[in-house]
Amino acid sequence: QVQLVESGGGLVQAGGSLRLSCAASRSIFSINSMGWYRQAPGKQRELVAVMLSGSVTKYSDSVKGRFTISRDNAKNTVYLQMNSLKPEDTAVYYCNAVYLDVQSWGQGTQVIVSS
Repeated sequence: QVQLVESGGGLVQAGGSLRLSCAASRSIFSINSMGWYRQAPGKQRELVAVMLSGSVTKYSDSVKGRFTISRDNAKNTVYLQMNSLKPEDTAVYYCNAVYLDVQSWGQGTQVIVSS
């Protein structure tokens, strides 16, 4: 299992930006996939963005063009750059990793976008 620690959440006005970070306890170079999910109050957790081995990226339609997932292998860290934030982006954001078929989650970081 991989331990994941998120940071970078906070309160931001609509139209603003935030960058989330997810630090992994092991080298992310060999991790099959790393991604970001979010869960808003009363809603199911949903995929936001994922980066697969080979740096293939996928985004949900709701964030495409506004959010960017990236990685720094030297720092064992995955980032989520969030631009043009909207109130509907308000949620707890969770980092996810799949390594050797075992799924790991971080504790989550709160993002609040005010209108």
